[in-house]
Amino acid sequence: MSSIFDRIVEDRIQEAMRNGEFDNLSARGKPINLDYWASLPEGIRAGYMVLKNNGFVPEEVQLLKDIDELHDQLASCPSYEAKEGISKKLEETKLKYNLILELKKRK
Repeated sequence: MSSIFDRIVEDRIQEAMRNGEFDNLSARGKPINLDYWASLPEGIRAGYMVLKNNGFVPEEVQLLKDIDELHDQLASCPSYEAKEGISKKLEETKLKYNLILELKKRK
């Protein structure tokens, strides 16, 4: 049974390749880093993959993006008062990120 399914999947992949359906993928030609996926518990890998493929990312990934953005805002901010607000938000975001990592280590 598995070999029939494997053959159908392979045929569909080959057909999609012939039709150029993989030509405009954003990661085309780049290696896929599977280290992150391998580090996830087996029970949530598929769910994370579905979320990622639909434009959603794990909270810790979004927090890292937010941290980078806040660093950029801080560097280009001319106002002392605004810098204080951005710095506070940056520290809160870093704390939240670190707490999530700590909770994941304990699981």
